[in-house]
Amino acid sequence: MYKKILLPTDGSGYADQEIDRVTKLIAEDGEIIILSVAGKLTSSAFQSRTQVRKVNKGMLEEAKSIVAEMKEKFPEGYNIKTVVKTGFPAETINQVAEEEGVELIVISSSGKSGLHKFIIGSVAEKVLKTAEIDVLLVHNN
Repeated sequence: MYKKILLPTDGSGYADQEIDRVTKLIAEDGEIIILSVAGKLTSSAFQSRTQVRKVNKGMLEEAKSIVAEMKEKFPEGYNIKTVVKTGFPAETINQVAEEEGVELIVISSSGKSGLHKFIIGSVAEKVLKTAEIDVLLVHNN
């Protein structure tokens, strides 16, 4: 059993499978940390700073909503902390794992569809390759 598990999520439809794995692996007095990483755009010649700020604020609000929704899906009685960060997903996941003293990262093999599926799949792969702790890759059927 693990005392601290990190559960990064992008809001994809695989929460039930991830929650099932986490609830089987967490110690009775353990802590589950649900993480969502919001991207951050920077200004360019084609977008005003106001537009970029609005998009960034929207991504941050979406990330907050994602962790809140994931937390609600857990059965009662679990010690759950939600975290929202801005940054590059794989790097941020590993950074939070280190900062929080996490023992296991539970991550999905793929997330959203289309381009997002490719990106999220790449995130899981990068976390697997760079994490210094155990990683459980949940295969989504």
